[in-house]
Amino acid sequence: MADGDSPRPLPPRDPRPLIVHWAIDAAVVFLLTVVVAIFLGAALITIAIAAVIAGVFLAPWTRSLEARGLARRAERAGDATTPDTH
Repeated sequence: MADGDSPRPLPPRDPRPLIVHWAIDAAVVFLLTVVVAIFLGAALITIAIAAVIAGVFLAPWTRSLEARGLARRAERAGDATTPDTH
C-alpha cells in the first residue's frame, strides 16, 4: 500500500441474530462467574442455569450495541468514500 492509500472499508452487514448474542452472552457470564461461584460452594448446574437466564436479558442489549456500532462503521465508510470539496 502507498502512504495515501487506506484499507478498504468492511462491507455493510446486519447484526448477528439474537440467538447468537444469547449464546455468547451466556458463555461470557458463565466464564466470569464460575470460579468465584464454585469457590463459594455453588453447583455447576446452578451456575449454568443462572448464566443462561442472564444471557436472555443481556442479548437484546448487546445486539443493539452491535447494531449501533455497525451503523457508525457504515457511516464512516460512506464519509470516507465521498470526496472533500473544500
